[in-house]
Amino acid sequence: MSGTEGPVLVVPGLNGSGPNHWQSWMEALIGARRVDQDDWTRPDIDLWSARVADAIVAQARPVWLVAHSFGCLASVVAVSRLADRIAGALLVAPASPDKFGITARIPDTPLPFPTVLAASRNDPWMKFMSAARWADRWGARLIDLGEAGHVNTESGHGAWPEGLELFRQLQASAPAMTGPLQD
Repeated sequence: MSGTEGPVLVVPGLNGSGPNHWQSWMEALIGARRVDQDDWTRPDIDLWSARVADAIVAQARPVWLVAHSFGCLASVVAVSRLADRIAGALLVAPASPDKFGITARIPDTPLPFPTVLAASRNDPWMKFMSAARWADRWGARLIDLGEAGHVNTESGHGAWPEGLELFRQLQASAPAMTGPLQD
């Protein structure tokens, strides 16, 4: 099995990703599964990360994560307990944990799998330098998206071929995975 195989989980942020969002476009294009939340309007790190963890554990093979905004934070919390089940993660426009009062809850050590953090210079949810610090803490490759807003529908990011290419590059950089997970 090559490093590109394996299930892909899309982890949206606050309010979910609507039908015109790049995550919805990518989900349909590559056959990814969405991690749903009970309440997309209430960002609760415990509930959201538990949902991400449940979706990861439900897979027989290591998963790829494609997360956005608060979904990045929920993903990082979830994988802190499940790192051996992750093939890699694309974290796009993470929200600042400071905005939710959860900074102390967010792991700040390197993630033990290939990770890309794509950040915008004019994202209202996290300043670029803060995103760069989180990328450094997580051992993620930082991608400067320039002035791309929050990389959502409102900033013009519906179909986003550049994001798909970032994901494909991440997959290509990962070591080959062999066989299903063992319990």
